[in-house]
Amino acid sequence: MAAFEITREDGESGGRWLLTSDGHEAEMTYSRLGDSKIIVDHTGVPDGLRGSGAGLALAERMVADMRAEGKGVIALCPFVKAQARKHPEWADVIE
Repeated sequence: MAAFEITREDGESGGRWLLTSDGHEAEMTYSRLGDSKIIVDHTGVPDGLRGSGAGLALAERMVADMRAEGKGVIALCPFVKAQARKHPEWADVIE
């Protein structure tokens, strides 16, 4: 999998992780649920990045950030739900 640069935009009610590569942008968005949880509701990967591992890179970054912050994740996004089933080691973060 390619190494991607991922940034995080964090606002009062939510935010997103943004991955930019070769002029394309992929994102994973979330909303805050109190101080201890977030709800990940969408992962968007454009056709130009499909198959590159961009979606998985966003999910891995989200898990790492939430683990570091001691927060839990409720996954409403179908992609994140599917990845959580493939990665049981994320169970400490994703409900």
